[in-house]
Amino acid sequence: MEKSNTRLLSLDIFRGFTIILMIIVNDPGSWNHVYAPLLHAKWNGLTPTDYVFPAFLFIVGVSIVLSLTQQSKKGLTRKQLVKKIVFRSLKIYAVGLFLWFWPTFDFDRIRWAGVLPRIAVVFLICSLFFLYTERKAQIIIASSILLLYWLIMQYLPVPGVGIPDLSVPEKNWANYIDRQLLPGYLWRKTWDPEGILSTFPAVVTGLLGMLAGYILVSKAVLKDKLLKLFVLAATLLILGDASRYLMPINKSIWSSSFVLMTGGISCLLLAFFVHWVDIKGNASRFKFAQVFGMNAIFAYALAGLLYTVFYSKKLWGISLSSTFVEQAIAVGVAPKLASLLYALLYVLILWIPTYQLFKRKIYIKL
Repeated sequence: MEKSNTRLLSLDIFRGFTIILMIIVNDPGSWNHVYAPLLHAKWNGLTPTDYVFPAFLFIVGVSIVLSLTQQSKKGLTRKQLVKKIVFRSLKIYAVGLFLWFWPTFDFDRIRWAGVLPRIAVVFLICSLFFLYTERKAQIIIASSILLLYWLIMQYLPVPGVGIPDLSVPEKNWANYIDRQLLPGYLWRKTWDPEGILSTFPAVVTGLLGMLAGYILVSKAVLKDKLLKLFVLAATLLILGDASRYLMPINKSIWSSSFVLMTGGISCLLLAFFVHWVDIKGNASRFKFAQVFGMNAIFAYALAGLLYTVFYSKKLWGISLSSTFVEQAIAVGVAPKLASLLYALLYVLILWIPTYQLFKRKIYIKL
């Protein structure tokens, strides 16, 4: 743990809203009653829920530039920074594994992939790129990954399948590599949305966040930085829209078009928060989100730990979430609204301990 220091409030608030949305979409009152925008696209396509995870990885990239630039100015050597980066990555990955095991600790059903493991890998790789490569090289690396990923996923024959068919989940290289090389439990039985091959374009999402981070740490005045963020966002959105004709937008395989489109959306949202928080001075209006943003991984992990209490039948003999939704429906509340209300209630419950850390100006950095 460490006491708080000077932070970019717009980024904390953006991160906070992202975590709030993660909790809402991961923890509805009932999976049988969920509004369509709060569900992931089944395969090809894009819903608002699909923006959430790439937005967090984009924020990871922004934070890498801000944090490592600051630490370098304090005199930390590259070797010292690498040790901190590797240690933090291992801690995030370990927490991801722990949450998967919790509460049954069934080690025969281990899932090596997942949300926190992907965050750990993206953080590690992007941080090393920051330390050992220049910005121009990072742009070339990001562009090359997206280009090669498109060519492989669209045109390189898959053993036993032939030319990939991206309209079918089982007929692409991401599925094949996960099935052959990824040990343990796979989220979709034969492939994993946080699998091996799709992690490469996910790293590019982090690199795009780093490009935005370079803008924020530049010596330009804040309004000029804002303009550059809008230009970057517009460029990514245009490229994303154009590239969807070459490769469908698909979160499950983290397609190249998905990276560009969600990168543009994330950059646009960052610009919005920079404008409203850092330029207009409206941070106090977003304090609820700021609380989550300043202890994001803690809040996400706590949501996983308390799931047993507020959703499972193991502790109480009944599911509090199911009971809430059933009783709400019984008094005339629309089923999907009841499910959403419970998710919002869960967010509020998680806010209480997270606010206690915020009030004491404490970060829990994994």
